[in-house]
Amino acid sequence: MSEGLNGSLDELTRAILRSYEGEERTRRVGLRFLPTQERIVQILDEVRALLFPGYFGHKRLTDESVGYHVGNLLVRIGEDLSEEITHCMCVDRQCGGGDCDDPERCRREAREITRQFLQRIPRIRKLLAMDAQAAYDGDPAAKSIDEIIYSYPGFYAITVYRVAHALHELSVPLMPRILSEYAHSVTGCDIHPGATIGESFFIDHATGVVVGETTVIGDNVKVYQGVTLGAKSFPKDERGRAIKGLKRHPTIEDNVTIYPNATILGGETVIGRGATVGGNAYITDSVPPDHLVLQESPKLHVLDKSAKRASTPAP
Repeated sequence: MSEGLNGSLDELTRAILRSYEGEERTRRVGLRFLPTQERIVQILDEVRALLFPGYFGHKRLTDESVGYHVGNLLVRIGEDLSEEITHCMCVDRQCGGGDCDDPERCRREAREITRQFLQRIPRIRKLLAMDAQAAYDGDPAAKSIDEIIYSYPGFYAITVYRVAHALHELSVPLMPRILSEYAHSVTGCDIHPGATIGESFFIDHATGVVVGETTVIGDNVKVYQGVTLGAKSFPKDERGRAIKGLKRHPTIEDNVTIYPNATILGGETVIGRGATVGGNAYITDSVPPDHLVLQESPKLHVLDKSAKRASTPAP
């Protein structure tokens, strides 16, 4: 390759180094290395094996062996997750472009966060069991709970959300977004880890669903592909930057169904309990409980192409 540069390698190297000096926001020279998505995804796979024993991997579990399986996973996840959380916390605490000044503190806090996260596994399992049942009850094509856990992209996205949300609640920086964006990349479903989602949540088909950071979703909610739970325009500070921390996304109460490609926007927008939102609806105001919202259907024109050709005069 150096021969193909025709002797310009040194000049090109100097030019790129100058670009590093001129734009420090996009370089990390001399700083602690970032956590890696690949390693975090490996830990996610281990957590899924803990959440769904016997589903993933090539080991047949028995009543006698499952205890050893869980114990080994807990030790491995405890070590690996604590290490990656340490990296995330060190990166988050770099001030003014400098390096973390107390990595040992980050390590101690990461170990405690990991302990608290693992204690939440039974609760996460209970939520996911209800999510899987909601998918089975809500999809006539579903043949079994196993099929849902193994193959449904919406359920995978919800699984990753439940894990990422637990880490978000424990104030882990960076990692929850790495997890949610990975799930987004493989399922087409974008759920921010800061969203609050109740029990028995089902996303049918998954592709194109967006759930914003401050969205609140109640129990027994079902959404279809292409649904956006998003924000209106963002209020800005005196420097023109979006103000963070505000409620920007809608609230969806219990027992709501939202059909494909509906868009619901705004932090003050509430879809009342038991309401149904039809496909392609565009909503920026609240909907009362037990109401149906429909987008007016466009008019279709069906023409006989052969008749049209016959009536067209020859040139």
